[in-house]
Order: sequence, then C-alpha cells, then structure tokens
Amino acid sequence: MVACFSFLFPLAPFFVTFLFLILFLEQISYLCKKRNVPGPNIVLPFLGNAISLVTKPTRFWEVQADLATSLGFSVNYIIGCFIVFIRSTELSHYIFANVRPDAFLLVGHPFGKKLFGEHNMIYMFGQDHKDLRRQIAPNFTPRALSTYTALQQIIILQHLKSWERLSSESPAKPISLRLLARDMNLETSQTVFVGRYLSHEARDKFRDDYNLFNTGLMKLPFDLPGFAFRNARLAVERLVETLGDCATQSKKRMSEGDEPSCLIDFWMQETVREIAESKMAPPHSSNVEIGSYLFDFLFAAQDASTSSLLWVVTLLDSHPDVLRRVREEVSRIWSSESDTLISAEQLREMKYTQAVAREVIRYRPPATLVPHIAMKDFPLTESYTIPKGTIVFPSVYESSFQGFTEADRFEPERFLEDRQEEVIFKRNYLAFGAGPHQCVGQRYALNHLVLFIAMFVTVLDFKRHRTEGCDEIMYCPTICPKDGCRVSLSRRCSRYPNLSLN
Repeated sequence: MVACFSFLFPLAPFFVTFLFLILFLEQISYLCKKRNVPGPNIVLPFLGNAISLVTKPTRFWEVQADLATSLGFSVNYIIGCFIVFIRSTELSHYIFANVRPDAFLLVGHPFGKKLFGEHNMIYMFGQDHKDLRRQIAPNFTPRALSTYTALQQIIILQHLKSWERLSSESPAKPISLRLLARDMNLETSQTVFVGRYLSHEARDKFRDDYNLFNTGLMKLPFDLPGFAFRNARLAVERLVETLGDCATQSKKRMSEGDEPSCLIDFWMQETVREIAESKMAPPHSSNVEIGSYLFDFLFAAQDASTSSLLWVVTLLDSHPDVLRRVREEVSRIWSSESDTLISAEQLREMKYTQAVAREVIRYRPPATLVPHIAMKDFPLTESYTIPKGTIVFPSVYESSFQGFTEADRFEPERFLEDRQEEVIFKRNYLAFGAGPHQCVGQRYALNHLVLFIAMFVTVLDFKRHRTEGCDEIMYCPTICPKDGCRVSLSRRCSRYPNLSLN
C-alpha cells in the first residue's frame, strides 16, 4: 500500500494541475455564455449557486429578479447548468411561443425529464401535442366540470369539518393548514381524476408515494440509493403504474356503456368511441402513457392549488372588507344549511368571489417559474443569444406585478366588469401559462378555488395567528406563507350541510 502511494505521489502535481485546468475552463465557459448580462461573475465549481438556491430559494430568486431589472433577464449557474432568468413579460411570451424542436423544450422542473419519465405531456410539441390536447378536451367540457364540482364540494366540506374538530380539540393552539390543505387536495385529485378505481389501501399508498415525490422536488438531483431525488423518481414510476391501472379499469367500464363519474371516465369514453369507429386505438392512449399524463394533471393541480388555498386564507384574514363582501355575496346565492350543492349557475353568479380567486392567483401565482431548455442557440434579443442547453426560467411571478393598476395591492375589484384588468392586462396574467402549453385545466382550478372560498367562509369562522415574517414566501415547491398558515377555526353555521359521496 505504501509503495502504491509512493508511486502516485510524484503524479500529485499533475492531478492538481489537471483539476485546476478543468475548473478554470468551467469558469471561462460560464463567462463566455454570460457575456455582459447581469449575474455573478464568479461561481463555485460544478455546484454554482445551488446551495443558496436550496437553502434560501426565495432570496435566490429575488436577487435574480433584481439583477434582471435593467435588461429584463439575468443569468446564473446551477449544478453544471447555465441558467437564464426572465423578468420581462414580453420575453416570457417569446419563450412560451417558441416551444418546438429548434427552440425550447418545456420541462416543468430543471431535472424534470429524469424525474417525471419519458411519457409526459409537458415535453410534447407540434402535432403530437395538438393531438393529445384534442383527446383530453372532453375532460373539461361544462358537463364534465359540473361532475367535478359536485365531487370537489363534498370533499372540501368533509375536510373543513375535520379541520374544525382538530382546532376545537386544542382551542389555545393554532393549527397549520399547509399539510391539511395538501391532503385535501390530494384526495380531491384522486376522486376527481380516478374516483372509484382507487381502493382505500391504494389511496394510502398513493399519498405516501406522492409525499416522497414532493420531498424530492426540492432536493439536489443525486439519483443514488438513499437520496430524496431517487426516492421521488421511483415513487413517480409507482404512481404512473397505479394511474395506468385505473385507465384500464375505466376503459372496461366505458366500453360497457357506464356513465362517466370522474375525469378518466370522460377521457376513456371518448377513447373507446374512437376505437370502435376506427378499429384502432388513437395515438398516446396506451395505459402507461395515460398514467403519465394523469400524473401531469395531478402535479399541476395538487401543489399549485394548495398554495392558492393557503393564500386565500391569509389574504382574507388581512383584508376583512374583502372577507365581508365574499360572505355577503355567497349568502345571497347559496345557503350552507340547504343540504344542496352549489350549482354551476350559482357558481357563475358569484362574480366577486370569482374576482377574489383570480386576484389571489395574480397576487401570489403558485408556480412562479416555468423552466424550459434551449434545444439550440436561440436569439433572445438583438444583442444576446441563449446558448444551447441553457435552462430558461420565465417568471410568471414577476409578470403578475407588471402593468396592473397598483399591482402591489391585493385588490379583487380589478377583475370586476367595470375595470376588466384581466382583459386590459391579459398578457401579464401568466399564472396559467401562455402559448401552446397554456394550462388546459384552468377552469377546473378556478372552480376549485371559488368553491373552497365559498364553503370556507360560510361554514367556518377563522382567526389567523400572526408571527413576525409569517406572510413571507416559502418555496415548497410552490409558494406558500412561511408559517404554513396557522389558524384557529370554529363553526360559523348552525349545522353542516348533509352531503355525501355515496
């Protein structure tokens, strides 16, 4: 052993020189890509600024936004990847409009393809993407959305009851809504998307796997045994398999003529019809592919919705005048003691509550960044070309504070008919994306938020327990109030509506 080290010792200076050469070339490569764009001039080898991104993500993106003030974009370096942060709304639209093989690939996460798998809607473009969006269109018709709103309300009410009981058990101790809201949304997604095809045992396993996935999203991408990223990747594989099995069961039921009762049924009903007419399955309709696309829906609906629900409670608490107006409007349209669901027509009548939901999403857009990868060198401006392989982050959050009247104020009135800022400043309202990959489920997401607001403020009284910095933004992986929204709850109505899934 000693002889071996003695042999290697004279080579040590060469190894050290070689290492320094690699680090030097890495730094030169970064500076060549950076050019004169705002961003750090010196970065750590390989890691870049990954440590600050993981430990203080809010501050990291605030710094990037500040750097981007002059040109509308800035740069940085993360885990061997050169990144471009887009602050300018017009440049963000430019990225969204150019998702194609010779421009950008939407990835949803810096290491998304490795995490989500090959069959994923967010990686598609061109005719394949158009065909798939056509196939899933039946999932969001008025008839389908009406079916979902019934399921959403029943699950929301069940969880509001349990939240109130939990709070009443320790009146002096506030409860944190973050994990409770996430569990409610996961049950909602499971029931709306695949309903009867998941047993209670399967739902428990599903929840555990989704929690593993959620944890891995915010960790460094080390795909090694024992690391959170590896656990997340394997959890996604199991989730896709489970959802694919649900598709199998749904195809069988729909081929037997059953009425659709959840999203996968509306989808498979159309798929079965196409198979019967053409004697062949439409593209992208294998069970594995459908399971992957269903996971896309789950990912899009789950954490983003949780974020918005928490900000609803936070912002209604800090704006009592808004809370009063919502309660007045809902009470005129729907009674919590009527033992009836909020109908689609009643939902449309809740104009002010809908404006509150839209303003929550504008003021605190849950998915603040939409990562893309440059497939080729791409001219972003006349003076700067994004190098191939760059991860580009259009900031939905920054666009939400551009153009709108007094954009830093939480003001639902901006979305009422007399102001119509959602029309005037439509290009800045990017919470649901833009271009060919604009969110297909945005009506579903807004319905869920409006239904939650209506039921929450009607059946419960709440008091937010504020601490210093409690309203600061925390990434987890979407943005939430830093304290997880700690509240005390009590029943507002004389009795809960008698609603059941059965």
